[in-house]
Amino acid sequence: MTDTDATPAGAPGRAHHWRRDLAELAALFTAVAAADCVADTVVHGPDGPVLLAGSAAALLATAGFHTWWHRRRRARSTAPTPEAATPEAAVGSTLWRMRTTVRDEPGSLAALCLALAGRGVDILALQTHPLAEGTVDELLLRAPDGLTADALARAAEAGGGRETWLERADAHDLVDAPTRVLDLATRTALDSAELPLALRRLLGRCAIRSAPAGAAGTAGVPAEDEWRETVLRLRDPSGGTITIERPHLPFTPAEFARARALVELDARLGPRFPRRDDVLTLPAGDEVTVRRADTGDLAAAKAMHERCSPATLALRYHGPVRDVAAADRYLGHLLGPRFGRTLAAYAPSGRLVALGHLLWDGEETEVALLVEDAWQRRGVGAELLRRLVVMAAEAGCESVYAVTRASNTGMVAAMRGLGLPLDYQVEEGTLVITARVTPAAVPRLAAGRP
Repeated sequence: MTDTDATPAGAPGRAHHWRRDLAELAALFTAVAAADCVADTVVHGPDGPVLLAGSAAALLATAGFHTWWHRRRRARSTAPTPEAATPEAAVGSTLWRMRTTVRDEPGSLAALCLALAGRGVDILALQTHPLAEGTVDELLLRAPDGLTADALARAAEAGGGRETWLERADAHDLVDAPTRVLDLATRTALDSAELPLALRRLLGRCAIRSAPAGAAGTAGVPAEDEWRETVLRLRDPSGGTITIERPHLPFTPAEFARARALVELDARLGPRFPRRDDVLTLPAGDEVTVRRADTGDLAAAKAMHERCSPATLALRYHGPVRDVAAADRYLGHLLGPRFGRTLAAYAPSGRLVALGHLLWDGEETEVALLVEDAWQRRGVGAELLRRLVVMAAEAGCESVYAVTRASNTGMVAAMRGLGLPLDYQVEEGTLVITARVTPAAVPRLAAGRP
C-alpha cells in the first residue's frame, strides 16, 4: 500500500476538483494545436528547416547566456574583498582595546560598528561611557593580523569616532567587566596590600603612588576624592592620599566610581593580610621562618636596624644613614600595605634577621633586601628575593629592579642566582639591576629551583 492510500481513520477524504481537470484538458488541447501548426509550417513551408534550425540555435544561445550570467553573479557575491575580508578568512588575528568618542545620537554606534566590520574586525566586548560632549565607547576587538593600529584608527574615524586610542590586548581582557571587578574586589577583601594592584588592573597602564598624611612635597589629603581628566586623587583609608595618573588616556566617570568603590571596600574591612609561616632550612643548615610582615613588625625591624652595621645600612639605603630616627620612620613606610609587600625572616630565637621588600613604584616594581650582618652569606637574602620575584610575577609585573652599589656583591649574586635576563646600569657608583620576569621561569622560581 502506497503513502497516498494511507488515509487516517475518520479523516475526511480528499476533495475532487473538476475545475482543475478541465484546465488540464484545455492545456493539453492547446499544446497539441500548437505542435500541429509548427509541424505544418516546417513540412509545407519553403523555409521550414531554416526556421527550425534558427529556433534551436536561439534557444541554445539563450541557455548558455543564462548559465554564464548566473555563475558571474554568484562569483561576485561570494568573492572576498580586501576591505570586507572576514576574520575567518584572515591568516591570524590580534586582540586590541579601542576607546573612541562618538556623537550622542541614534545611529552613531551602528555607524562605528559598520565601519569596523568593513575591515573584517570582530567586536568581542563593548562598554559605553556617556559624557556631556558625547559618548566614549570602549571596545575589545579581534582584528586580522595585517591590520595596523593606524588602519583601525582610520576605520573608527570613518565611522564617526574621534580621539581614538588603541592598545594591544591579551586573553585576560576577554573577561567581562563585572566579572573582573568582582575578582578584584575579592582579592582586595583578602589582603590590604592588593588595593594598589587591584586599582592598576582595573584602570590599565597607570602610575599609582601613595603618600602618607603630611608627607613632604604633597598637597595634603583632599577633603573629597578628586578627578581631573588624567589624574585621580583618592583618600587612603589608612591616612594619606592615593594618586593615580594616566597621562595617555583620560579617566571616565565610570572608572572614577569603580576606583572609589574599591577604596571604600578596603576602608570598611580594615587592615588584613593572610598569615602563613614557612620554616626553611638554608644551605648552611640554619632554619628561619619566613612570613608576610606589616606594621606589627615595626619594633622588631627597628631592633634589627640597631644591630646592623653602618656599612650594611648604607648599602640598603644607598648612602650613609646619619639619622637613625629617619631610617626608622622609613621602615614604617616600607611595612605599610599601600607601598608594596614585605617578607620577614625570623631566627628560631624569635629575632628578626632579614627583610625583603617588593615596592610599587608608579608603573615599575622595585625589590630591596636588608640582612643583619651576622646572617649574611647564608642564603636567606637569596630566598627572600626569589619569593619576592614570584610575588611580582603573580601581580602581573614584567620586570623588577634593584638599586644598590656596585660594591654590593651579595645583591649582585642574588640577582644573578634568579636565572632571569638581567640589565645593568651604572651611574656614579649606583648600580641598577633590572630582571625581566619571563613566564617560563616563574614555575621554576616558585618551586625554589636555582
